[in-house]
Amino acid sequence: MSWREEVEQIEARRRLALALGGAEAVARQHARGRADVRARIAALTDAGSFRELGALAGRAELGADGALQSFEPAGIVVGAAKVAGRPVVIGGDDFTVRGGAYSAPGLRKAREADGLALRRRIPLLRLLEGGGASIEGATARRGQSGYDLTEPPPLNILAMQTLACVPVACAALGPCVGFPAARLAASHFSVMTPGAVVLTGGPALVERATGARIAKEELGGAGVHLRSGVVDNGAADEADALAQLRRFLSYLPQNAWQLPPRAKCEDPPERCDEELLGIIPRNRRKPYPVREVIARVLDRDSFFEIGAHFGRGQVIGLARAAGHPVGVLASDCKFGGGGMSAQGARKIRRIVETCDTFNLPIVSFVDEPGFLVGAEAERAATIRFGMEAAFAVLQSRVPWIAVVLRRSFGVAQGIHFGPGCRVLAWPSMQSGALPVESGVHLAFARKIAAAPDPEAKRRELEDEMFAAQSVFPRAEEFGVHDLVDPRRTRPLICEWIAEIQSELQHCAGPRAYSPRP
Repeated sequence: MSWREEVEQIEARRRLALALGGAEAVARQHARGRADVRARIAALTDAGSFRELGALAGRAELGADGALQSFEPAGIVVGAAKVAGRPVVIGGDDFTVRGGAYSAPGLRKAREADGLALRRRIPLLRLLEGGGASIEGATARRGQSGYDLTEPPPLNILAMQTLACVPVACAALGPCVGFPAARLAASHFSVMTPGAVVLTGGPALVERATGARIAKEELGGAGVHLRSGVVDNGAADEADALAQLRRFLSYLPQNAWQLPPRAKCEDPPERCDEELLGIIPRNRRKPYPVREVIARVLDRDSFFEIGAHFGRGQVIGLARAAGHPVGVLASDCKFGGGGMSAQGARKIRRIVETCDTFNLPIVSFVDEPGFLVGAEAERAATIRFGMEAAFAVLQSRVPWIAVVLRRSFGVAQGIHFGPGCRVLAWPSMQSGALPVESGVHLAFARKIAAAPDPEAKRRELEDEMFAAQSVFPRAEEFGVHDLVDPRRTRPLICEWIAEIQSELQHCAGPRAYSPRP
């Protein structure tokens, strides 16, 4: 009268679930140089912390006598775990089961992972490698495809809710086609390994729809999507990708209701850096390494750059000041003079919305010559994306501090200063409606053309105008809060970060909007 037979069947199914798609399929996965999903989860999470949910979801084949003949798991492994001691929800696609194609049970497990992260208010990590939804699963039983729009809550609504409430970070670890590609994009941070591809539709679908034959790497490899902005960062290998997920998470709180965690800081807050005094060249046409400025001002080795290959005129990322996590904005004058492009504006909008959602103050290093101009800039809708970024900045609630390194010109300069921003200026600051070069060209075009040596006259006028743009009148008019010795920038920022902690308490809680992918 016991339930021994059923219990034995449970254990048999569990053993088969742990075996993923079977020994041969797992061996093929490893032969491709890619780990299986359970190995990935083990490598990402604290040892022994993973608690699986829904291991027995899948499809069983029974004999005529009701005995279990075979069991195919759902193709996605989900559960709760810890990363660096912090609770998380994790979901990983299993490429060894039908190439990671999502079945109806698999889609339900994906939905449950999102819902669990929301209910527990803890981060969500996705390890993605799959070929979208299974057409077989979608047609096998009416209304059981997982794409049923009436089944609450739809996955797209859950994705939006998670972005508004908890950190979401994803890794593309192999082919991500269709649904996995969408889940990758619906994140606060994404990373991609060599050999991974991210595709709305694969080569066969593209050829069927357009007649064009194109290799999957050309369609959606790292060379494409690190520059398209679909994926934030590239990784050297899977271990590096998982390390980047852990590092990204280390800057963020568990949810939008909490403040970000302060780390132990061995870099003295009062440290002054002599090299900063000469890092901005007196020759205003000469570039300088803005990442070195960031590294010398903020906590040593704390800067985690995001999206380095996209919108290269703008530099964004996360860092720490006196151990406190902060968002970072800067312009890289080595690319387009640091001018604001459409891609750069999209990049800034994302980091501002992420920081605002998770209560990270923003440190802005300003060297903004204005929006890029020209036919290419107009075709890219630069001004529209620029105003989108400007509105995201205006809607932010977190404290801002801006350090004006050199230029601050035009409408685009407003993207670097949030509401109530503390503004510090270096002696190298230049500001106004237009850069000197543009202003001289517009105001003195006839005078320059009439001169015996037009180029010499242009340089003479530019030098005169530049000399007249002294930073001191700005300070005298309280146009900036203070002029500072560049060497003292770090101590001032660390003092500010201590001052605004009580202000941050009032920022906690979800915003009226969800960050947009």
